Amino acid sequence: MLTVESDRKLFLLDAYALIYRAFFAFSKNPRINSKGQNTSAAFGFTTALLEILNKENPSHLAVVFDGPGGSTIRQEDYAAYKANREAMPEGIREMIDAIKKIIRAMNIPVIQVDGFEADDIIGTLAKQAERDGFITYMVTPDKDFGQLVTEKSFIYRPSRGGDSATILGIKEVCEKFEIDNTLQVIDILGLWGDASDNIPGIPGIGEKRAKELVKAYGSVEGVIENADKLKGKMQENVINFAEQGLLSKKLATIITDVPIDIDEEDFKMCEPNIEAVKEILTELEFRNLAKRIIGEEIVIGKSTESQLDLFSTQSMVENQTAIETTTIKTIATERPSYHLITLPEERKELVELLLKQKEIAFDTETTNIDSLDAEIVGMSFSYQNKEAFYVAFPEDEKHIREILHEFKPVFENKNSLIIGQNLKYDLQVLANYAFEIKAKMFDTMIAHYLIQPESRHGMDFLAELYLGYKTVSIEDVLGKKEKTQKNMRDLAPSEVFDYACEDADITFQLKNVLEKELQENKLMELFETIEMPLVPILQRMENEGIAIDTDYLNKMSVQFGDELLILQEDIFKEAGIEFNIDSPKQLGEILFDHLKISDKAKKTKTGQYQTGEDILEYYFDKHAIIPLIMEYRQLKKLKSTYIDPLPSLCHPKDGRIHTSFMQTVTSTGRLSSNNPNLQNIPIRSERGRAIRKAFIARDKNHLLLSADYSQIELRIIAALSNDANMIQAFKNGEDIHRATAAKVFNIPFEEVTRDQRSAAKAVNFGIIYGQSAFGLAKGLNISRTEAKEIIDNYFVQYPTIKEYMDNAIHTAREKGYVETISNRRRYLPDITSANAVVRGFAERNAINAPIQGSAADIIKIAMQKVDKALKQNNLKTKMLLQVHDELVFDVPKGEVEIASKVIVDAMEDAFHFSVPLEVEAKAAENWLEAH
Repeated sequence: MLTVESDRKLFLLDAYALIYRAFFAFSKNPRINSKGQNTSAAFGFTTALLEILNKENPSHLAVVFDGPGGSTIRQEDYAAYKANREAMPEGIREMIDAIKKIIRAMNIPVIQVDGFEADDIIGTLAKQAERDGFITYMVTPDKDFGQLVTEKSFIYRPSRGGDSATILGIKEVCEKFEIDNTLQVIDILGLWGDASDNIPGIPGIGEKRAKELVKAYGSVEGVIENADKLKGKMQENVINFAEQGLLSKKLATIITDVPIDIDEEDFKMCEPNIEAVKEILTELEFRNLAKRIIGEEIVIGKSTESQLDLFSTQSMVENQTAIETTTIKTIATERPSYHLITLPEERKELVELLLKQKEIAFDTETTNIDSLDAEIVGMSFSYQNKEAFYVAFPEDEKHIREILHEFKPVFENKNSLIIGQNLKYDLQVLANYAFEIKAKMFDTMIAHYLIQPESRHGMDFLAELYLGYKTVSIEDVLGKKEKTQKNMRDLAPSEVFDYACEDADITFQLKNVLEKELQENKLMELFETIEMPLVPILQRMENEGIAIDTDYLNKMSVQFGDELLILQEDIFKEAGIEFNIDSPKQLGEILFDHLKISDKAKKTKTGQYQTGEDILEYYFDKHAIIPLIMEYRQLKKLKSTYIDPLPSLCHPKDGRIHTSFMQTVTSTGRLSSNNPNLQNIPIRSERGRAIRKAFIARDKNHLLLSADYSQIELRIIAALSNDANMIQAFKNGEDIHRATAAKVFNIPFEEVTRDQRSAAKAVNFGIIYGQSAFGLAKGLNISRTEAKEIIDNYFVQYPTIKEYMDNAIHTAREKGYVETISNRRRYLPDITSANAVVRGFAERNAINAPIQGSAADIIKIAMQKVDKALKQNNLKTKMLLQVHDELVFDVPKGEVEIASKVIVDAMEDAFHFSVPLEVEAKAAENWLEAH
């Protein structure tokens, strides 16, 4: 570990980064005291603080928090900055005051400055400390701090999970980012972007390409200046998104001139306030931490300090006799029995052995993380703890297929269970060789997703969480992620087999733990009948892909580009001056200082005008420039998000788009898609819908068929609430929104006006998401009084829906979770929050999650029934996409009639309750016309 000698050592702790890290380290076994408080964040943070005090002996120290409002400066430059951040978990929120009390009781200063993030405050203090002769250690796991590293300022990453603390200096940061000086970290982030902070970067540039470009041209500005030297789509993106790249660089730059002036004496270490420490640690019930800090026992009620602390290292818990500790296990400490299989006779013996087993963990080693492009290098098997086998494959495809054929009896053994982690990937790898698994399967990643849907599900995380085991890193085998990184085929089997065997071994061990939790939580039926049968179906859908009309998209890109130029000129004409339309700061000045469209414009804390979509909508009729700006923004987003990227995502092997469907992402149970995300292709605007026209049938002999559930969420809420009026309306096949309007407005069905139907429709869908009178009034452009009257009348006509909503909230408070029709759970820890806003959000989820989750269950069941029905009828129709409540198929023209009937019947048969399911199906040459 890098060390620097100095008597003046300043440690600046990035509070929230360490608090979040501590909290999630206890995600499996949260620390709950006798008052029912989740004290994980406070315990983990305090333990980390003590480690620094005891090991590093700092002369000066401070803990830095984000100021109220976060970074108002960055939000002025880019309104969407950090817009995708999830709300702070209640388990963290309720411990913030306690953590600050602990810090202050230790006589350590708490620093925060209104309008600035902790990064900026730490950056400013580090620069001041350098001038004052300090060696500064910025205590954080955040990569962005690399830009602040100098000869006198270092990143300090606390120990975790058995690893020692690490210190990163100039050499380590430059090696990590492959740069010449640490300031270029900003350029890497400017090009690459940062999803966690919603910094966009330049499309098509990931971490690897960003490093290459900065190495070649020095900076974001250098890349832009040399755009003509780039090729193809990369050149186009750099030219088109140059301003976005420069903005991203600005957003990623840590501010070092925050208005803060603190005397170094304020940071000097001194003795803690014993009574204050004793008081707060007694309140939190931290008996052993109190003993370590003040040297005496404290008397508390029921203690939970016996729970396993996965955040602490062994050295951090010495003399804590009440804490149950364990040394992190590794391949070195366990000394498992792993075997390398290379000879035909060894393979034959292994096959015979595997055929005798009831459960076998399986994994593939390949050349590529993209399963469509992956070539198999080997596969590993395990059927008992600490023993596994790695079968090495030759390079030529003929021999690979021959070896796979040798193992065919194992994969088709109906009496055996094949266990894997993310089995869909392995299924696709095998499919590349026209090989499949027919045995029953168990996916540990999916199992954990059902148990803890909002947690992480990677094998490394699960191994540490459940087994106390640290797995071998892929970088330990292949080297760091860079141009020279090897792939598995570059290594000899003897260099691979330990890593490969460990994957199978740990997966086998995890299965036994996770299966027990599935059973205890009554999730086994959901796992076995809905989630696992879906895996091979999704793999086949991904393998099929969908055709797109690249010529159409290219023409659309040119058309949108021309329209943007025209809009830009129109905007400049209305403004009477040219300016950067994409700059919220400049736009605000034009609207409110130059054009003076309002003298009551809202401003941020630093005095800049707000120009978000809600603000523009409010002033829509105030000036002709506003509709132009809103149209400009919509057009630019469609072009950069969908129209331009889609052609580059066509796979070279077949020219089709192959999205990845993920089962383990959403908390509601819905599938999500990635590369590209087809769930988010817009359908509400005319221009957005036009993008769907680019998705076309396989060829002139096929059509695309779309089959879509009609109003499934309304049907579900009618069934769950058992509301007789709504159920009858659906059974009668009535227009549900017109029927609702008739009841709410107390008029005959035939006399309902278009506006009344629209109002009823807004209420029908809004109720599901907990819409208030304010929200309805805004959406319908009516008074809040009118909106409240409509909602009140709605509940009078549909009283059992109100009862359902109240019962859902009550159940969530009682159990801590809600369930779908298939017992899928959504945990809602914030349902009892003292914060009304946070609690209200959880209450809306309590109402909505069973509805959305049940819709997810139904479409997943439908996909299985459709898949089975297509096979039974010997149809060549292929399922391609699942988007929300819709399935999309490639259908031979001669099969359209029978395929439509088979698909609709199967989907409507997916689930039976008091409300009939209804499916609408249509075939056409493209997705837009089929929908």
